[in-house]
Amino acid sequence: MKWIKNNPILVLLVSGAAIFLFHLGVMPVTIMEARNFITAREMVLDGNWLLTTMNELPRYEKPPLPTWFTAIFGWLFGLDNVAVLRFPAMLMAILLGFSTYKLALKLMDNTLYALLSALVLLTSFYIIGITLEAPWDIYTHGFMMVGIYFLFQLFSQPSYAWKNAALAGVFIGLSIMSKGPISFYALLLPFLLAYGRVQGFKGFGRDKKMYPVLITTLIALVLGLWWFIYVRLADPEAFLAITKKETANWSSYNVRPFYYYWSFFVQSGLWTIPALVSLCYPYLIKRAENKKVYQLTFFWTIFSVLLLSIVPEKKSRYLVPVLIPLALNIGIYLSYLFRNKNKDLGSKERLPLYLHFGIVGLIGLAFPVVAYIALGNNLAGLWGYYIASSLALVAIGLFVLIYLKKQQWFSCFLLSIGLIATIKLLAMPLAAAMEKNTDYHSISQLKNRMLEKGMPIYSFGEISPEMIWDYGSSLPDLKMTTEQPIPKEKVFGVVVAQVNESEFKRIFGAGYTVTHQEMYDLNTNASPGSRNHKNRLVNNFYIVKKQ
Repeated sequence: MKWIKNNPILVLLVSGAAIFLFHLGVMPVTIMEARNFITAREMVLDGNWLLTTMNELPRYEKPPLPTWFTAIFGWLFGLDNVAVLRFPAMLMAILLGFSTYKLALKLMDNTLYALLSALVLLTSFYIIGITLEAPWDIYTHGFMMVGIYFLFQLFSQPSYAWKNAALAGVFIGLSIMSKGPISFYALLLPFLLAYGRVQGFKGFGRDKKMYPVLITTLIALVLGLWWFIYVRLADPEAFLAITKKETANWSSYNVRPFYYYWSFFVQSGLWTIPALVSLCYPYLIKRAENKKVYQLTFFWTIFSVLLLSIVPEKKSRYLVPVLIPLALNIGIYLSYLFRNKNKDLGSKERLPLYLHFGIVGLIGLAFPVVAYIALGNNLAGLWGYYIASSLALVAIGLFVLIYLKKQQWFSCFLLSIGLIATIKLLAMPLAAAMEKNTDYHSISQLKNRMLEKGMPIYSFGEISPEMIWDYGSSLPDLKMTTEQPIPKEKVFGVVVAQVNESEFKRIFGAGYTVTHQEMYDLNTNASPGSRNHKNRLVNNFYIVKKQ
């Protein structure tokens, strides 16, 4: 245990690698991933690095910085290698954990607190979940946390003011270039409100911090907004149409009530109970080692939730920035528990620990049974992973309960981190044993078959991003690209979205022979007729001949 406390950065990096850098090709490509990967592919193949596209249509909803990283990795190591394309986002998750560690260390000059906070963050449910979905949120929040780290140094110490100001501006600008103002609103603004509430901004003019802050702002705006200005000038019609649609979504798409986010602490997953206790302000303010730091992390968390709650459009993944100050808040609670001897903790204080770590132990012990019931019929070829993960998780569960009985809380905490790491390292491949869709049919071979025949392929209607990604290149949309969607070729293929079948057959009903060839179904784990089967992942392929 002493070695762990003396080597916090190594522990953090090894934990991050175990959680984020293995088995990156196991999970199927999600809709968010498909959009981003298609854009990256078209950057490399078509040269659309600035005027970004998806299926040859403008895609200006998100700035391109994360897509550039993905495209470069794809160009170097293979555009069809999903693990490679996911790798940069995983590195950003580790950077997020490292920057959280560095900020926590600056906040309290306590290595144990910094390590606890960073490990809690890296093992929080939706931090892991956001990397599996691979939207660009992890980039915008990762860069913003580095920016906040330098901004805090600018605020709290007189030395290196210009250096900290410049670096803060650079990383805040990179955050904006990753997903617009999302992290500025949900992470930086709550931090500034909390800092002002706890520390105040008095003296910024007298000690000349105002000018470095102005430099931070200028660098952030220039670096963060130049692409938006470029696209506005280069393709104004498409840019304005997309901007109008995106703005309308804020008040009309996925609208949820104000209180929708108020179970936000549950998104920390394994840390739900410690998160809830850490938010009990009257309890922890009396016990926190540094009351001002606790106030900062507490109000930072609350302000973030409040600001997100104001926006009508709400999604679970939008809570990711809240989990960052929440992890710092949980770290204060855990460091209080771990630095006190058991005799100093009352029975009521020990109760949440027994409940939390007891659940962790039971998860480990129950894994073999639960996994076998859920996956037993499909474990062929995966028995090695099942046995290894079962043995490891049962051992972790047993040791958690043993140390829990001895009230060795820090050992239980480390085993909790080990539980998450083991699930990612050994149990993650078992996802391949989930129930299969017997009608699954990939479209990936269609392109090569039609190229051999010299036949062009089009799409008709809004084909799902997953289908376009699986196809391997763009599928020009006949419905979107021309007023009268009639190709020049006498024979051509068309992939048709199910919702547009009637319109397709109406347009090509006279003067054409339309022959159905096959149906493609990319639902991996949901068979037709089941609740989770998505019709948007099912398309029909037709050969069309002019008569």
